Amino acid sequence: MWQSLKDWFFSLGENYGVDPIVFGAIYVGAIPLFMLSIAWLVRNKRAGKSIVLPTLSAGICFVSAYVYLAIVGTNIPVWVWIFLGILIAYGVWSTIKSVREKISD
Repeated sequence: MWQSLKDWFFSLGENYGVDPIVFGAIYVGAIPLFMLSIAWLVRNKRAGKSIVLPTLSAGICFVSAYVYLAIVGTNIPVWVWIFLGILIAYGVWSTIKSVREKISD
C-alpha cells in the first residue's frame, strides 16, 4: 500500500512537470521564514516602523511553492488553481486576523 501511494504521488509530478520533492521542500522550507517575517512585521508595527518589507517577505514566503508550480507546472487543471486561490485567500485572511491580534496585545 505504501508503495502504491508513493508511486501515485510521484506520478503527479511527472504528469504536471513538477518535482514533488522540490515543491515540498519549498513549501516546508518557507514556513519558518514566513513565521520570522510575521514576527518582524509585528515588531516593526509595535515600534512604529515601516511594515512594507516584512509584509513583502511574508507574502513571498506564503506563495513561493505556488509560484514554483506556476512557473514549472504544465497542464495544471483549473480546479487546482481555484482551490489554491481559495487556500491563499483564507491564508491571507487568517494571517491578517492573527497579526492584528498580536499587535493589539
